[in-house]
Amino acid sequence: MEFLEEYHLLGLVIGVSTFLIIGLFHPIVVKVEYYWGTRYWWVFLLLGILGVAGSLITDNVLFAALLGVFSFSSFWTIKEIFEQEERVRKGWFPKNPNRVYSWDNEPNKTE
Repeated sequence: MEFLEEYHLLGLVIGVSTFLIIGLFHPIVVKVEYYWGTRYWWVFLLLGILGVAGSLITDNVLFAALLGVFSFSSFWTIKEIFEQEERVRKGWFPKNPNRVYSWDNEPNKTE
């Protein structure tokens, strides 16, 4: 940590790590919705709350920042999982052939 502060690299490390954390959550959203749908949104709520708690109790600026980014990425993932379900419904992403979707039983509304 002293090395990062001495050479003024802390902001850069936080920025790159933020980019990687957010980038990691995109395929997680797609995979979670594909295999389980929206029913496990609460897992991301729990992860977000734990991340906020961890960020508040640590004295390390780097870990606090990364836990903050992780926790709010988890909160954002809740919204994205529901939006991903809508994208699948529209045909923008593939449906899982092993799952039953709620809209499969709806009558065609375009008629």
